[in-house]
Amino acid sequence: MRKWKILVSSLFVTALVDQAAKSWVLEHLIPYESVQPIPALAPLFQLTRSSNTGAAFGILPMAGDVFLILALSIVGGMLWHFRSVAPDASLVPLAIGLVIGGALGNIIDRLNYGHVIDFIHYQIPNLISNVSNLADHAIVSGVLLIIAESVWRDRRESDSQITATGAAQDGSGVHG
Repeated sequence: MRKWKILVSSLFVTALVDQAAKSWVLEHLIPYESVQPIPALAPLFQLTRSSNTGAAFGILPMAGDVFLILALSIVGGMLWHFRSVAPDASLVPLAIGLVIGGALGNIIDRLNYGHVIDFIHYQIPNLISNVSNLADHAIVSGVLLIIAESVWRDRRESDSQITATGAAQDGSGVHG
């Protein structure tokens, strides 16, 4: 039950914070307007109101409906998979909540506006310029946490097997 509480809490907080930030952007910035909340970081970081009908980085802009269906399928698949997550998995409930909450934030945008509201603008002059949103960052953070948890779990299991093998070889293991 604890893992479900963490999942539900993290997905709702993620979606709510994402939607609140996007609401602020819609109320305070006109399309393509930029503001520098931390002037010393401009132009590396600024807020720029943008819309995205496609996938991350604006790829496939005409496939918005496909991404809506894909996002809904991923949310369903993750919820289905979540049932099999070990009760003691420490980061996975939070991580999956971040991914689902981020996906829901972007789904809400697609349903309400026909596109995703982007506003977090990172830019390295003459190299890269990317505008994203909190939902995107939550999805990426969640995926990275899932990968980290998987690596840590594999290492713990490997270390446990090595310890058990060593104990069995020196006769200090517990025998039935």
